[in-house]
Amino acid sequence: MASKIGADPNFPADAEVIDRLAGVLSRLSAEVGKVFFGQELVVEAVVVGLLSRGHILLEGVPGLGKTLLVKTLAQVLDLSFSRIQFTPDLMPTDITGADVIEEEPETGRRRLRFLPGPVFCNLLLADEINRTPPKTQSALLEAMQEQQVTAGTQRYPLDPPFFVLATQNPIEQEGTYPLPEAQLDRFMFNLRIGYPSEAEEIEIALRTTVDGQEQPRKVLMREEILAAQALVRRTPVDRETAGLAARLVRATRPGESSCPEKVRRWVRWGAGPRALQYLILAAKARALLSGRPNVSREDLAVAAPAVLRHRLVRSFTAEAENVSTDAIVGHLLEKMLPA
Repeated sequence: MASKIGADPNFPADAEVIDRLAGVLSRLSAEVGKVFFGQELVVEAVVVGLLSRGHILLEGVPGLGKTLLVKTLAQVLDLSFSRIQFTPDLMPTDITGADVIEEEPETGRRRLRFLPGPVFCNLLLADEINRTPPKTQSALLEAMQEQQVTAGTQRYPLDPPFFVLATQNPIEQEGTYPLPEAQLDRFMFNLRIGYPSEAEEIEIALRTTVDGQEQPRKVLMREEILAAQALVRRTPVDRETAGLAARLVRATRPGESSCPEKVRRWVRWGAGPRALQYLILAAKARALLSGRPNVSREDLAVAAPAVLRHRLVRSFTAEAENVSTDAIVGHLLEKMLPA
């Protein structure tokens, strides 16, 4: 597929951004690897989500370094960072901020002043988002969607880039408030962090049980991230590639004629149009990170599991047969995007 970027009057600037992005992933992985070992694919997916202006839901058992990963990424990307520990008693204003009454020293008159909450940052870690009631979850999801906070009659915009990484423990569900499907759909990716390999685990033990651990250096500045985000939106996708992505998403819906027989048995509800939007954005970001101004079939296939796995509602048959959403997406890729 021929690139159309060359016809853009901003091509020289775009070409410079592409050249910069082409090597950024390896440098970023190297810097993150000074503190967080392994999980290179997770690091790549997080960067793809950031450049696509999406938000990410991380799942993994405790102790795998989810919080450390997010804090380290904030360091290497030169972004302001906040962390919110979600608990059952957390209130919406604990996230967004609230109006407080203060007294003017000169006049003694009282006035309302907005005190910003921790959501006013570039990179927000929402730790154990399923530990807090739906009302508080919704306050964060509104900020994610609208890129602003409303207090009383005033609206306060969030400085770009605004990127949320939410975590949840997939095992312990007692005392939790699972995110409903409509709210899960607000997250671009659902990433699952697994256990490290034996070699990685040994390296973790050796490096983290001594003093003087090397600190990561900055790789991308805020202005470069904003330029890359804008370039992702400008990067074209031809109709054939968009059609491939659309057919893949539509094949997740049991009512569609293109839906494979097994998927029709395994899925109650499939992915909606937002999945297609995120799939194309993720493919464009991944292509640019590879130094290419055009999207390939492989870009779609690599991005599809993280985009689709939390948007499929399994049927009772799938649950009884212990068929995971990852297995369903894998079957779809074999049928719709064969190698």
